Amino acid sequence: MKKDSIPNEEEIKKMLTPEQYKVLREKGTEAPFSGKLLHEKREGSYNCVVCGNPLFSSDTKFDSGTGWPSFDDALPGAVKYEKDAEYGMDRTEVLCAKCGSHLGHVFNDGPTSTGKRYCMNSVCLELEEKKDQAKT
Repeated sequence: MKKDSIPNEEEIKKMLTPEQYKVLREKGTEAPFSGKLLHEKREGSYNCVVCGNPLFSSDTKFDSGTGWPSFDDALPGAVKYEKDAEYGMDRTEVLCAKCGSHLGHVFNDGPTSTGKRYCMNSVCLELEEKKDQAKT
């Protein structure tokens, strides 16, 4: 959802499904292996469903086997990080840099040269296909 400005919380609640709201705004997690983008192979940009901010390129997506879409790098300046010590774990939360929505977590166990595994919730993302691949 491309927007010139970030929607307010009331607008966000109206535009999202209850599951999306729980994950994006209340820091929830979708069930593993349930997300629509887990096995997505099309090329393009994975954008925030709240504000349309481009977050990840399909070039960085890989199958981590964890049950959530995984990426080895975020687009420059697209995300911000916060320490997350809930549930007795020491993790790094990933948030949209534009609207502050919760996207998932990043771990230092990725298989590529970045060493990162951005473990994202499908409900937080929408794929904007590359123009030359999108059906017209």
